[in-house]
Amino acid sequence: MHELGVTFHIMDSLEKVAAEDNVEEITKVTLELGEVSTVLEDYLTNCWKWAAAKRPLFKNAELIVEKLPAITYCQACQKTYPTVEFGKICPHCQSPETYLLQGNEFNIKEIEVR
Repeated sequence: MHELGVTFHIMDSLEKVAAEDNVEEITKVTLELGEVSTVLEDYLTNCWKWAAAKRPLFKNAELIVEKLPAITYCQACQKTYPTVEFGKICPHCQSPETYLLQGNEFNIKEIEVR
């Protein structure tokens, strides 16, 4: 469970930005979470609630998680497909010459402040 460490990292980063911009309260944080990012949304949400209650800047901050689907690209046939459903082998041409196009992201997309 590395979600607590991830949560602390997000909050530490946002506290630095808030201090630079004289922000007194963060009311909403939106994250982009890739389907195969290894971060579990339920654990992340629970960690967020626990940590936010202990940090005044985030006391009323809502966490929004936007899931990004994992998409793999096949270099042989140049088609894309859902990674979780088919894995590394292209379902169109059976080639193993594929790579993950998106789905391992973990980004702070936006914040709302007062």
